[in-house]
This record gives sequence, C-alpha cells and structure tokens, in this order.
Amino acid sequence: MRSMICLTALLALAACSKQAAAPPAADNGANDVTATAPAATPAAFDVKGTSWEYTDSKTKKPIQMSVDPDGNYISSSGTEHIDHGTAVMKDGKVCFTSAMTKDGEICWTDPKTDIGQSGETTNDKGEKLTVKRVAYVAKTM
Repeated sequence: MRSMICLTALLALAACSKQAAAPPAADNGANDVTATAPAATPAAFDVKGTSWEYTDSKTKKPIQMSVDPDGNYISSSGTEHIDHGTAVMKDGKVCFTSAMTKDGEICWTDPKTDIGQSGETTNDKGEKLTVKRVAYVAKTM
C-alpha cells in the first residue's frame, strides 16, 4: 500500500518537472547579428499541491493520492482511506513516509508528466508503477 502512495507521489513529481532544451550550436559569432541570451533553467519540480491516480498492483483498486501545499499526502480509493503521511523532494525523486506503516521512507523517480498525462515511475526497490497526473484535489481525513 505504501508503495502505491510513493509511486503516486513520484508521478506527481515527474509531471511537474521539465527538461531544459539543448542550447543551439554556436558558430563562433561570425554570423551573429544579435546576441543570444542563455536558455533559462526550469524550476525544479515540487510535489506539493499535486494529485495522482493509479491502480494498486496488489488489490487492483483505483487509488487517488493528493499532496497538499504543506507536503502532507492522503491516498484513498473511493471513500476508503488507504494511507497518509509526508512527501518531500530529494535528489529529483519524490520520497514518501507513511504515518500508517513502519516501512520508512520510500522514494520514486520522476515520471515527468503534465496534468492529464500518464507515466511510469520506479521506487528504490525496483518496483514500477504507472501513474496519471490529475488536477489537484484537496483531501482531508
């Protein structure tokens, strides 16, 4: 259950992150008419204020997870509370710590998805999960 929550957080992280475009090839200025400004580096992804959907690999239940603006997550399946805890970004991964289990911190790779898109994330144990980023849904316990 904790793995699903971590995977959802990881997908959220990936959904918000963007890759910087490669700079254009230089011609040593011989043909430059105007100076080209360096490309801006995109802001690092933040999982806070994101929501995700995925299917629990063990129970086959659809899960929706939201991470609030303070970094607290809640996951549920319909009206059933599945898990809750904290989510933080570390080294480009989303790391979840459940308040309901003793599993410790579980980190997931960034699935690099935008709202409405799906992507795959992998946790530090090698488990893979397909997640879909959805518009933020505030959840309460």
